[in-house]
Amino acid sequence: MSPGPSALDPDGFHRLARARRDVRTGFLPDRDVDDATLRRVLASAHTAPSVGHSQPWDFVVLRDRGVRARVRDLVHRHRDAYAASLPRARAAAFASLRVEAILETPVNVVVTCDPTRGGRHTLGRYAQPRMGPYSAVSAVQNLWLAARAEGLGVGWVSFFDGTGERELAGLLGLPAHVEVVAYLCVGHVDGFADAPELETAGWSRRRPLGWAVHHETWGRRGLPGEEPMDLINETVDAIVPASAQARAAARDHLDRMTKPRGSLGRVEDVAVTLSGIAGVCPPPLPEPAVVAVFAADHGVHAQGVSPWPQEVTAQMVGNFLAGGAVVNAFARQLGAEVCVVDVGVAADLDPVPGLVPRKVAAGSADMTTGPALTREQARAAVEAGIETARDLVAAGNRCLLTGDMGIANTTAAAALICTFTGADPAVATGRGTGVDDDTLARKTGVVRAALGRHRPDPADPLGVLAAFGGLEHAGLAGLVLGAAALRVPVLLDGVSGGAAALVAAAFAPAAVDYCLAGHRSVEPGHTVALDHLGLVPLLDMGMRLGEGTGALLALPVAQSAVRALHDVATFDSAGVVDKDA
Repeated sequence: MSPGPSALDPDGFHRLARARRDVRTGFLPDRDVDDATLRRVLASAHTAPSVGHSQPWDFVVLRDRGVRARVRDLVHRHRDAYAASLPRARAAAFASLRVEAILETPVNVVVTCDPTRGGRHTLGRYAQPRMGPYSAVSAVQNLWLAARAEGLGVGWVSFFDGTGERELAGLLGLPAHVEVVAYLCVGHVDGFADAPELETAGWSRRRPLGWAVHHETWGRRGLPGEEPMDLINETVDAIVPASAQARAAARDHLDRMTKPRGSLGRVEDVAVTLSGIAGVCPPPLPEPAVVAVFAADHGVHAQGVSPWPQEVTAQMVGNFLAGGAVVNAFARQLGAEVCVVDVGVAADLDPVPGLVPRKVAAGSADMTTGPALTREQARAAVEAGIETARDLVAAGNRCLLTGDMGIANTTAAAALICTFTGADPAVATGRGTGVDDDTLARKTGVVRAALGRHRPDPADPLGVLAAFGGLEHAGLAGLVLGAAALRVPVLLDGVSGGAAALVAAAFAPAAVDYCLAGHRSVEPGHTVALDHLGLVPLLDMGMRLGEGTGALLALPVAQSAVRALHDVATFDSAGVVDKDA
């Protein structure tokens, strides 16, 4: 038996873990990795923990350049297929990334998994067969840390779908039952970056530890030794007014650009707003951009406020995910991404790429007979929106667009708008999907009755959301709050986006500083909301579709405003005489 446990060098290990990098550039191709060093690295990998001590990994060491060249060609084919699947802005960013160093490193190591190793009675694997591959991943991490301790860089190559993995297995002569877990490029480097390459390239951001630690139950976030924090309160506390200094700098820069002062009209206002949001002039380009379509159903549909059956909500979500809706067509044209957040659809949705499952409830209750939501449901939906904003920004998006889908959601939006602005239901209630006069009158009466029943306090936004819903409005309000806390602009779509912005403003008035009104919907409540928020829409196209379509059409205006700040010369730099100098 060994003596009692003792700390080896905790500080040294933590420095090592923090210094580990996924390296793709800066390898020294002419400097070999000697066999003794490689054995030490593999020995550390081989000490990884595994379920039931099954040790399901094997290591295939590749030095032959011809074999590696064939793998490189395979990777490039799959890289190109991945690039073709990306929205245009993402594809442009991806084209600038180096994603493999298969031939630039002297040795490649393939970590495999044999999920059958140890037989059927392996401890811990009977109920969780996936523990085999999970264990092999721990060997990958051990290998990576050991390589870093030896001064070696490691790059993970992962552009293989199922077909590509089978092709790779054929190149390596792997038995049919053996899986590829990781393909790693190993070699000496000229130095290690201070931060991950994908982070410094702007592809993604690191999530703070506080976002990832939960106490006792999911959602009670906080670092050890701290009380679990309230996600909404923490987010609201992080929202500060947009930078007056950056706004002034943008206005000054615009006046010095080679054009008559003020000649770009509202475009100049957009440039100033985006500079204030970022806190710097010029601000980063608002791309990549993503439309977050929050989807939910509404119990008030039972009151006959829409001619469309409630099932259309789930059907349209399927259409979004299949790429067949107007929002998808506009997004493709503009190079933006569409993600759909199920925060309250009254149907079970199959997991597919592009769907973010955050269902709080299967729709809201009828706000004319009682509260549409419980206070806890309203809170959970706002938190889902905050988390969606965080995740989308961490993924590298620099502009968030609001989208919505929910049959009868304009009824809930009208009730929210009336509550926060004091407008009469006859002024704020519109035709939504195009209802006739009789249905509009019934819809207006439903809004009036709900307002009379609940009389919520506009200073209590959670209470207002609980009274009227909907879950998508709560989620969108959280999206605005989360983006504002991270100083990322939000392009609002139509009436549901406007109603959600009113909710966000009730939580944090400064959140409005981070919003741009993409367009003016023909829904009358939208104008009421925008006037109350002090937002002037960029476009007025007579639209009322929702989905994020109006916000998307305004996206090029925002991007062009920032591009002008970056690219247009000033009178001084261009040597052009300024008549006002």
